[in-house]
Amino acid sequence: MQDSELLQEGLAIMGLGMGFVFVFLTVLVVSVTLMSKLVGRFQPLSTPASPGSQGVRAPVHADNDAEIQAVISAAVHRYRSSPPN
Repeated sequence: MQDSELLQEGLAIMGLGMGFVFVFLTVLVVSVTLMSKLVGRFQPLSTPASPGSQGVRAPVHADNDAEIQAVISAAVHRYRSSPPN
């Protein structure tokens, strides 16, 4: 085969491959968009939280902080004392 024939065949194969990828990605985008609209139509909307519940938080106690610090320290100590795998 001549170099020009090989180049022409290579470009044809490249165009065919890029065409398949383009068609596949187009079908994928269309199907994801349709699925999103379908789920949005059949799934009920979430109800907004009541205005009274916003901003109300339980007070943080110092006991919880000390307990969390102890648990984290114990976990770090156990991790450091375990043999490496």
